[in-house]
Amino acid sequence: MFQPKISVITIVFNNAADIERTMLSVLEQTYVNIEYIIVDGLSTDGTIDIIKKYEGNLAKLISEKDEGIYDAMNKGLSAATGDYVLFMNSGDEIYAKDTVANVFANAEDADIYYGETEMIDALGKSLGQRRHKVPAYFTWRSFKYGMSVSHQAIYVKRTIAEPFDRRYHLSADTDWILKAAKKAGKIVNVHQYVAKYLVGGMSKKRHRQSLQERFDIMKRHYGLVPTLFNHLVIAFNLGWYWLRHKRTND
Repeated sequence: MFQPKISVITIVFNNAADIERTMLSVLEQTYVNIEYIIVDGLSTDGTIDIIKKYEGNLAKLISEKDEGIYDAMNKGLSAATGDYVLFMNSGDEIYAKDTVANVFANAEDADIYYGETEMIDALGKSLGQRRHKVPAYFTWRSFKYGMSVSHQAIYVKRTIAEPFDRRYHLSADTDWILKAAKKAGKIVNVHQYVAKYLVGGMSKKRHRQSLQERFDIMKRHYGLVPTLFNHLVIAFNLGWYWLRHKRTND
């Protein structure tokens, strides 16, 4: 059976409310070839005490001051030794206990595996599927109308995973996935939910900055004129989406 080593990386800072739920979603996987790395930004709210309850099950725990989310993610990436990497940050979860096993059972030796994401609230209650459904076949061009695959739902071969570009503070994961997808030869849609995403993160709180960063990323990858046109399509699709759902709720 195809059972590659996967490095699952969780970054966290002062999130005692959610870290255990995230950790258990990784530690309780039926798939055994997992290297679990946690990067803590020197939490002061009890987060580190929760992590240390499970320290014997971790491959590596880094707890030190960092220079932001993508500095922390780069630390985790540098520590990873697996064939694949998956970022499952504090508050998010691997979808079910057999998810990782099912992902690798789909096909052997893909450069990228991806699937659907379920949104959840702070209590872990389902809020349904993301507005962007994943494309039937994903390529680096698939993000031109928005981030159609969340970073929690994408397994990337470590040899094509570059460090995160730290000029971006909120949207470097979009750039990171695009760079990996450009290098990928074999990309597999696993046709199942693979992750749960806790809504209301930093990119939501600083939404304008996040959008500005994504525009710059898309401009660099797709060109200025196509990006301007694509954003008109995004605006139309978003307006239509909210109009449809408003009618449904009325």
